Amino acid sequence: MLRMRVIGSEDDARAIGNLLVSLDGVEHVEEVADLMPHMDDEDSSSAGLPDDQGPGTHELEIEAPNLATARKIREAVESLAFELDVMVEFESDERWE
Repeated sequence: MLRMRVIGSEDDARAIGNLLVSLDGVEHVEEVADLMPHMDDEDSSSAGLPDDQGPGTHELEIEAPNLATARKIREAVESLAFELDVMVEFESDERWE
């Protein structure tokens, strides 16, 4: 299981998801709900300010059959993220290093 966080628009997350399902060996791709409560308070003095309007966060889980496929997925996603100018964080796993 490979987990990643995409920090970008819905279109960016969709493009990365489309790439993932097109790769050989990818068995399953799912966007999972963000379980972290956000501290945005409607009554806050900073509510609605531009900093609160940043890119969205999308959590993805990808099922790959082996480490070679996981590495291939990571390289492809990193390349597309660079092209799209979005941030992608991978859950740390020393096996992929």
